[in-house]
Amino acid sequence: MAREQFDLIVFDWDGTLMDSTAHITRSIQAACRDLGLPVPADEAASYVIGLGLRDALQLAAPTLDPADYPRLSERYRFHYLVKDQTTELFPGVRDMLQELRDLGYLLAVATGKSRVGLNRALDQARLTSLFDGTRCADETFSKPHPAMLHELTRELGQDNARTVMIGDTTHDLQMAINAGVAGIGVTYGAHPANSLTALEPKFVASSVGDLSGWLREFA
Repeated sequence: MAREQFDLIVFDWDGTLMDSTAHITRSIQAACRDLGLPVPADEAASYVIGLGLRDALQLAAPTLDPADYPRLSERYRFHYLVKDQTTELFPGVRDMLQELRDLGYLLAVATGKSRVGLNRALDQARLTSLFDGTRCADETFSKPHPAMLHELTRELGQDNARTVMIGDTTHDLQMAINAGVAGIGVTYGAHPANSLTALEPKFVASSVGDLSGWLREFA
């Protein structure tokens, strides 16, 4: 089937491909608890998912002295890694990615994870070979700055007008707007549907199957 709108499809990782939203939320809360900080509610903790770790923790723990962010980061990583092996891809993700690859799309990841974290996740999920490019928050500007998408389109020789960013947070969709590329939201991750819809993405998917079906028909 011919590619109708896009040549490059960029995915967020956590909450879009990997079912890790609850795990990240709990890890942020546990890290704050370890340092005796006010523990953010689920909604506040999940709101920061998708940002680079420092930006995320600054929002999740605004009362913390900036000098202590490394301690909070260390505690977050500890709690995250303790149960990292239990996080899995959303059902249908592997088949969707393989189908897109077989149809000739270029695939990429733009994530708030660190490079070490993304490489570990890709290796554990056995997905490394499916992606043509990846960008992480510790390599460039954090979302919603457009740098990740601009760097990926340049690296892969793609036109912004033929690129789409898919993610579960307003940070993803705002990055797409800032970069001048199309956006698609998914509601099964961190941010609620009404927040995603407010940014007027091309489509808002309620499940991986919903997303896969839209891409198959319209992308």
